[in-house]
Amino acid sequence: MPDLGESVTEGTVTRWLKRVGDRVEVDEPLLEVSTDKVDTEIPSPAAGLLTAILVEDDGVVAVGGELAVIGEEPTPAAPPLTSSQLDATPVPSAEPASRAANDGAGTAESTSAAAPSGEKLAVSSAQEAVAGTTRPMPRLRRVIADRMVQSLAVSAQLTTVQEVDLSRVVALRERAKAEFRHRHGVGLTYLPFIAKAAVEALRAFPAFNASITDDGQIAYHSDVHLAVAVDTPRGLLVPVIRNADELSVAGLAKAIADVAARTRNNTIGVDELAGGTFTITNIGSVGTLFDTPIINQPQAAILATGAVVKRPVVVATAEAGTDAIAIRSMCFLPLTYDHRLVDGADAGRFVSAIRERLAAGAFEPELGL
Repeated sequence: MPDLGESVTEGTVTRWLKRVGDRVEVDEPLLEVSTDKVDTEIPSPAAGLLTAILVEDDGVVAVGGELAVIGEEPTPAAPPLTSSQLDATPVPSAEPASRAANDGAGTAESTSAAAPSGEKLAVSSAQEAVAGTTRPMPRLRRVIADRMVQSLAVSAQLTTVQEVDLSRVVALRERAKAEFRHRHGVGLTYLPFIAKAAVEALRAFPAFNASITDDGQIAYHSDVHLAVAVDTPRGLLVPVIRNADELSVAGLAKAIADVAARTRNNTIGVDELAGGTFTITNIGSVGTLFDTPIINQPQAAILATGAVVKRPVVVATAEAGTDAIAIRSMCFLPLTYDHRLVDGADAGRFVSAIRERLAAGAFEPELGL
């Protein structure tokens, strides 16, 4: 079992892609393994004949454990290990996954050789829901379910919602989107503007870029690693943009498009799905106005971005003391935060800072305008 990324210590064999007696080439997909993060396709570390499969489907193997034997001459296949045998069978000792990931020195014998750097994830089509049938819950759905329940169990979650007038951002995007696509090769959506306002606010309000450690201390993170929820056919995955506070709106647009595309087409690296310090989820992409997102542990907060919709609102006029009704592009910004770390007043100030930055719409320098 190769190194599957930082903090991953074991994997479950979900499907063998080759049978005993088949010839395999170096880096040819050999089997699929499921971890507590994602499903991963394991490539063959050597060319030859697959002479023995040592672990049956649903078998759990530690990083460094033997999965199969590849040789040049066929040999009698070893019987697959049952789940009970796996529980009692010693697994060869292996360097902890986190250390191997850090020093890049993961090695092993047979098919336990380390996977190539930047190992890709296999994401299959979503299991279709058919009325009147019963099917096993896909592993990714089980992982998501366990994490959501665990998140609600360990932190005191409260959601605050503010509404922002995005009319100036809408006008700026409309003016810039054609040239932006020509220059950068990606579309310009509202999300990078909101992400920029959020990462700037995180610098002013470090409690929202923090987490509670296992020994009860508060870790205020020096870097802003922005996690962005991505809808895939198999379920929600959350890739991370490192040092997002160092990026402009243009840089964030390109980074978001990159990680979203690689998450959906199965080429995102395992380590790119961990280490976020704050999360944004774009619920507005499917027309949702607002919801109450669940915190991505061990983070302190998660921001949702609702759909941008035009509707009549009351606005101040140039004449003091008078108001008018105008058509504006409005968006809800729900923030779920950990009440153990943050009080409601600070949550309100944090969202207000994001709202004011967006309402001002002064992002021209960020776009090179």
